[in-house]
Amino acid sequence: MSRRTRISALLTVSLLLTVTGCGSGTEDPPPDAKAAAPSSATAPSPAAAGAAPDPADLPGLPASLTGQRLDWKRCEAPRKARGSAAKAPGSGWKCATMRAPLDYRAPAAETIGIALIRSEAKDRAGRIGSLLFNFGGPGGSGVATLPAAADSFAALGTRYDLVGFDPRGVAESAGVVCRNDRQTEKSLRIDATPDTPAEEKTFLNDSAAFGADCARRSGPLLPHVGTTNAARDMELMRQVLGDDTLNYLGFSYGTELGGVYAHLFPAKVGRFTLDAVVDPTADYVGHSLNQALGFQRALENYYESRGVSAQAGTARVVRLLDRLDREPLPTGTGRRLTESLALTGIITPLYSEDSWPYLTDALDAAESGDGSGLLRLADSYNDRDAQGHYGTAQHSQRAISCADTKGRVTAAEVTSRLLADFRKVSPVFGPFLAWDLAGWCAGWPVAGEHETPEVAAPGAAPVLVVGGKGDPATPYEGAQRMVEELGDGVGVLLTFEGEGHGAYTTGNRCITGAVDDYFLHGTVPAAGTSCS
Repeated sequence: MSRRTRISALLTVSLLLTVTGCGSGTEDPPPDAKAAAPSSATAPSPAAAGAAPDPADLPGLPASLTGQRLDWKRCEAPRKARGSAAKAPGSGWKCATMRAPLDYRAPAAETIGIALIRSEAKDRAGRIGSLLFNFGGPGGSGVATLPAAADSFAALGTRYDLVGFDPRGVAESAGVVCRNDRQTEKSLRIDATPDTPAEEKTFLNDSAAFGADCARRSGPLLPHVGTTNAARDMELMRQVLGDDTLNYLGFSYGTELGGVYAHLFPAKVGRFTLDAVVDPTADYVGHSLNQALGFQRALENYYESRGVSAQAGTARVVRLLDRLDREPLPTGTGRRLTESLALTGIITPLYSEDSWPYLTDALDAAESGDGSGLLRLADSYNDRDAQGHYGTAQHSQRAISCADTKGRVTAAEVTSRLLADFRKVSPVFGPFLAWDLAGWCAGWPVAGEHETPEVAAPGAAPVLVVGGKGDPATPYEGAQRMVEELGDGVGVLLTFEGEGHGAYTTGNRCITGAVDDYFLHGTVPAAGTSCS
């Protein structure tokens, strides 16, 4: 699996959502480089009204791209879901494909299709424009998520066309594919916190093999799936949709994508909200250390809410993990719960306070010798269905992450200095995330773009930055730093005092009221506003 923990906001327990989206009606592509290969541009349709190109924003783009008309049609279930329980969205949703350059340095050459989904504003007379969403990951499908989560955005849907998209390299947008189900299952049995030279060798060999598999099956895409190119796609999307500025709601990794867009196109920033904020100042190591801190805080909050001290709760989980490291537990399925799968199972319900009861039941069962509860939670996180088929969101996540970051860490650095620092932050999650650094981009065939993303956006309209003090995956400090990095007069901090990854979707009336007022009426909350 892709061992780095996802930072997606609404798909934290993926079994709770039915995956839907747009599809072509074709069978799954063959397992080779053609599976995600870009296609050549086709003849464009006439330009849509209001979508005239602005060469100052994306210089060199041909009118065949900036003036393309999207052909909105009834959505179909995605290719990988055909024959399963997944269904296409209802009649209020339409799907289309936007053509974008594979390589923005050669914008008139090859193109890829970017999948979009839209529900038109209910109040057509009061329509403000389009509102674009990104739900995190990286690797999360906006085409699948937006219809499933639409009830959370009903108020915004009165005056906005709600628009979701699969970023390049994700799902229906030339999704990166690296491995098949058998290879993924085998990889998931590997110890992700190796204790012996043999375990370390197996772990590192598998990580390097994953990069080689991605190069073999999706090689032509890998240099072009980074966040900067996804932000350029959003600017092209704005033009094609016919909006003067881009209105945007980004969760988790979507906050990084939104910050990069604001940096590249500050004059085109409309009403922007970033929720569950990735720290833009954190480098490759710093990001993982932040996650160790966030998950440890969430675990401690979970135990303290049940009358157990943080220290006692942490010790309880460490004992369970040590036991699993020595002897995996049976699950009644023929598969066994390993230490690494248990860690994933513990992480999953920490994303939402509403999911904490699942964690209680699963931990109690595991301590009694039954690993099935934690395995189910891990399977949910790893996008494994009942038939043993795995999704590819984590393939996309790894490809995007490694295309973005220059950071590379060796096993020697992990053992000599990082393990101690990570254990100090989190005895439970620290070793897992420290070793992840050595494996994540090991031998990756594409060099990373930067150490940290550029998000400074002088002159941009106000950007509402929402940070949760109990956020397990993107600690609150990241929101504070995003405000600082956006620049004076741009970032406006809105604080959520509660638990969970992403504040808007918790249903907190103070948060939803402030965000809705901003999007619907342009009212920016006072800096430093706090909601409990």
